[in-house]
Amino acid sequence: MMDGGHIDTRGEGTGPERGLPGAFVVSLDFELRWGVRELCHGPDSYLRNVLGAREAIPRILDLFERYGIRATWATVGFLFASTKEEMRRFWPSTQPRYADERLNPYADPTGDDEASDPANFAASLVDRIRETPGQDIGSHTFSHYYCLEEGNSRESFAADLECAVAIARNRGIELRSLVFPRHQFNADYTDTIRDFGFSSFRGVDPSWVYRPCPESARTHPAKRGIRMLDRYVHVAGSRTLDFASIQRADGLCNVAATHFLSPFQPKLARFGELFRRRITDDMDRAARNGRMVHLWWHPHNFGTHLEANLAMLEGLLTHYERLNGRYGFQSMSMDDVACRVKL
Repeated sequence: MMDGGHIDTRGEGTGPERGLPGAFVVSLDFELRWGVRELCHGPDSYLRNVLGAREAIPRILDLFERYGIRATWATVGFLFASTKEEMRRFWPSTQPRYADERLNPYADPTGDDEASDPANFAASLVDRIRETPGQDIGSHTFSHYYCLEEGNSRESFAADLECAVAIARNRGIELRSLVFPRHQFNADYTDTIRDFGFSSFRGVDPSWVYRPCPESARTHPAKRGIRMLDRYVHVAGSRTLDFASIQRADGLCNVAATHFLSPFQPKLARFGELFRRRITDDMDRAARNGRMVHLWWHPHNFGTHLEANLAMLEGLLTHYERLNGRYGFQSMSMDDVACRVKL
């Protein structure tokens, strides 16, 4: 596992915490248009998914409440605002100077408020998440900041996190968990993360397929193909996380992702059971061996084919419920994990 945290690829695992139950960790990257800006041009664009996320989020929250699921919602700071005026009041004085200007969100036009621009503002949804039992609101940085793209800097990253913390605190929310946009973890910035009160982040598998990298490398066809295959078959073996190695030497907790909840696609529907078993097999191993499975996705992944996606999610939550009853398998947010390993 990247700088702390070890994903077991041997099958059953070693049960490093005898007497302590395993955990089912869930995190969502709540970003709306800010995370997929390049895909949202034109009436038939991905904007349909983004707007569909506004319907999906309350339905997901209802399922979480029904099954007792605790989850981290890593939220882009812009979304905490209900108006353009509020958002711009928190803009940093030091902004990233990306070599690729298309990555700069500060140049984007927006509407005046959430009612007129529901793709870019989401204060009402943040409130809905906060009001649901067991939900923890984390950070996806203030501006969907890219830590590995040319033109980013320590100074602009620190300014970004400062604004993320400030706009969340303005709504009475203290941020403790961080998810790097596009998983662009930058090891040089760990002291900055700690300085702003974060105790955990979501890392990734260290293999070359998942290793943090700039977007141009992440979207290489070979990487995309292997990542797709790994969703359905055990290309990298079993994927469960050892609690004993989550806490890093620098004090941060790397609550690494193990499984992406790939959205329903009609052309791949025939592989749905294979995909489900890929996850539930590892949930079984984690429950039996005191280990962790960390499932993540974006709300906008459910923005189309909502009923099929909710059915897929509920199937996994039903499986969690069975494992909870049989093994004491626990639902945890990222912050819950950090608190457990620091005891």
